[in-house]
Amino acid sequence: MERYARSHLANQTLLQYAATHLGQERGSTAELLADLAEIDERKLYRPAGYESMYEYCVGELHLSEQAAYRRILAARTARRFPAIFGALADGRLHLTAVVLLAPHLRGATADELLAAATHQSKAAIERLLAARFPRPDMVSWVAPVPMSPPAQGTALQAEPVAVQLSSAIVAVVPTALAGRGTEPPAAPAEAQLSPAIVAGQHALEPASAPPAPVGPRSRVQPLAPQRFGVQFTMSQSEYDDLRYAQALLGHQVPAGDVAPVFARALKALIPQLERQKFAATPKPRPGRRASRADTRHIPAEVKRAVWERDGAQCTFVSQSGHRCTARTGLEFDHVQEFARGGEATVSGIRLRCHAHNQFEAERTFGPEFMHNKRLAAAEARAAAKPHPGATERQRAAAKAHAYAAACERPSAAPG
Repeated sequence: MERYARSHLANQTLLQYAATHLGQERGSTAELLADLAEIDERKLYRPAGYESMYEYCVGELHLSEQAAYRRILAARTARRFPAIFGALADGRLHLTAVVLLAPHLRGATADELLAAATHQSKAAIERLLAARFPRPDMVSWVAPVPMSPPAQGTALQAEPVAVQLSSAIVAVVPTALAGRGTEPPAAPAEAQLSPAIVAGQHALEPASAPPAPVGPRSRVQPLAPQRFGVQFTMSQSEYDDLRYAQALLGHQVPAGDVAPVFARALKALIPQLERQKFAATPKPRPGRRASRADTRHIPAEVKRAVWERDGAQCTFVSQSGHRCTARTGLEFDHVQEFARGGEATVSGIRLRCHAHNQFEAERTFGPEFMHNKRLAAAEARAAAKPHPGATERQRAAAKAHAYAAACERPSAAPG
């Protein structure tokens, strides 16, 4: 049997193995950081032929650039505050937590801040730091994003526009901040990990760094209690819509301020999505008739009641008492399987994420049965897909066929 094969393990054994190996990895990480801290202190990278600790980690230890940044910063921080080594080894802190906390740790408050970050996720630690070290609101900033030259033979695309509200972007517009009488906020931890900073930063005080390049991903970052900075990229047509909305709002919002426009757009969008998802309405009408036992239709009043009762969250609870935290992609699931007579009543319907809906289906009907149902449903949908040149009537017929096939989807089998 190969060393890394796991298919022969029982479920509980596999979970125990994972916990054991995770504990070993945490201990190894703490040991490695202690090694790196001492190598850094003795400057042993120089006789090894490297000009900096960063170059040594990348060139000699073959760490990736980002892995080198993070481990050097964490090692130097842990050398100043040795309690971090133990916290990493026993899992109270993860490496990302140390990187986030590093610029804010001071002798008098370090222990308390480390304790507050114990067993917290990255997002929770970002909120913790925003509450304790609030930063000013970001300046709205919309600018074109340079695009790479297209490959030969490819069509030119509309140049996207970045709506940049991150602290890294605010740092490059000090004149705008000066007009408000505000100091530029400190760059986020990720922006402080350039090779030059890692190579020469021993004091580990918050360092200035060039702003990080705008990436393709959106970002939401806590700044202060109940205040968040947002960064994302939009297309030219979306940018035109933004400008048109600003023009229509006129003096209702400050000139050039993007946030109020998106706030109003969200207020208008959410009711539409609620109506689509669970038939939300400010004036609900009482149900006129009960759902038929031979149909999967779930009445609107049942959807509304279930959504409110379950708190817009998956209701699956593990044997240890952990409730699934999923709030997206939720499905209305029959408590008693529809195939076994389940009814679409408030007590007979619950919210489940897709993963746990499928999990219940496999527990009830078996993994092989559900796999075959998925294949059959996919084939039915492919067969019902209309030809590009089909008439409207043909498209409508294909849509009806696809809907009928969807009713037999494996995801619907448990509910």
